Amino acid sequence: MAESGEQKSSGGDASPSSETKIEPFRMPTVEEMRAQDVWNNCAIRSAFSGVVGGGLGIFMGFLLGALDNPLMHDPDMSAKKQFVFTAKQMGSRSWSNCKTFALMGLVFSAAECVVEKARAKHDVTNTAVAGCVTGGAMSARAGPQAACYGCAGFAAFSVLIEKFIDRHT
Repeated sequence: MAESGEQKSSGGDASPSSETKIEPFRMPTVEEMRAQDVWNNCAIRSAFSGVVGGGLGIFMGFLLGALDNPLMHDPDMSAKKQFVFTAKQMGSRSWSNCKTFALMGLVFSAAECVVEKARAKHDVTNTAVAGCVTGGAMSARAGPQAACYGCAGFAAFSVLIEKFIDRHT
């Protein structure tokens, strides 16, 4: 009984499960460093983001195209015509969203990568600048006022998403 009391008073060092194990530091292999160098290339990172954005755009197009109600266009459509109309809507929306999301992903990723490399640090400022560049570029065709609103809106949205992701990781 006295022994168990002594073990408890010594801080619980007797049980091996209470000890914290410190992993030894491991240097990355040559292959790991090469893979990291490839991913740090702004062109590769931007192209990957464009492809992933395009895939997301296709998915969103299918989803939103399927929700378009053909009965609003012609209430006397047969089931076959409704199906064909919905398929065409899904295809056109998917292609349109694919191009938009791919361009958005490519521009945002390229801007963020370039700013991050120029500033040599990773923080929310990079995200805000990349969001501003992306929003301004995406809405520039509508005029300078729209470009300014697009810049401000996309920058704010990007910073909010960055803060949300940082909080949950």
